[in-house]
Amino acid sequence: TKHVIKNIPWTTAKNFTVERGRQQIEELISTWDIHESWLHHSEFLEEELKDSKRYHYRACWGLPTRRKPIPRATASVYFIIVISKFKPDTVPVEVFYRLESSRLIRSPEQCQFREKWLQDIIENKIVCIERL
Repeated sequence: TKHVIKNIPWTTAKNFTVERGRQQIEELISTWDIHESWLHHSEFLEEELKDSKRYHYRACWGLPTRRKPIPRATASVYFIIVISKFKPDTVPVEVFYRLESSRLIRSPEQCQFREKWLQDIIENKIVCIERL
């Protein structure tokens, strides 16, 4: 069976605000198939002005437990919301994300997020911590 990629309708450039961007990232995250034991928080990082406006956000993930309410390691997903200077402001913003351990930039429309990516980042960090 073919896996359906879930996405959300993104706001237009003219209706975009930093807070609206964060809310929409949360909305996107809610479509991801991730176990409820994962907790995260999202935050706005910076605005970058180049050939387009780029708004940078981060969602930081962890797996707290009763015995260890502060996770040993976390995994971050970085989001960029792009508003083109050359397209009409009625066009939806473009959204991309990447994992902290990767330079590969993904688009929510083209790639379904996988919980395993978060697990791999955390497992690799714990292995590194234990080696030190």
